[in-house]
Amino acid sequence: MTVNALYEEMGLTRIVEIDPAGRAVLEYAAKPAQCHSGGVVQGGFVTGWIDAAMAHAAIALAGNDVVPMTLELKVSFFASARPGPVFAEAWAVKHGKRTAFYEGQLKDGAGTILAKASSTLAMIDRAKVEAASAAATAA
Repeated sequence: MTVNALYEEMGLTRIVEIDPAGRAVLEYAAKPAQCHSGGVVQGGFVTGWIDAAMAHAAIALAGNDVVPMTLELKVSFFASARPGPVFAEAWAVKHGKRTAFYEGQLKDGAGTILAKASSTLAMIDRAKVEAASAAATAA
């Protein structure tokens, strides 16, 4: 799956903000197809949206030569996400050369915080990640 296909599956509408200081805001369209009973967006999508925003924030700070790989991710859910626009925001807490710490949150269109997350990321050289992927695909 390509990045563009992944964005489409996740419902990415637009990248609202990318700040080289380590901040990102992404807008998603939560779809009925992403919901379980009662029209509530499944928590995996909520988690994925915030995780993606944290990755974008890390790349904004570290540059395109790294791939942030999630080592640990904690999510707290405060309110149900429903179909419609949602905004995943993320920011750097501490960013080292090999390990970084990020936080993020998901808000609905009215600005209500739906979920918050924290993550520990390994900052991996993009060339190594792509070489390992090519080797696995060839096997």
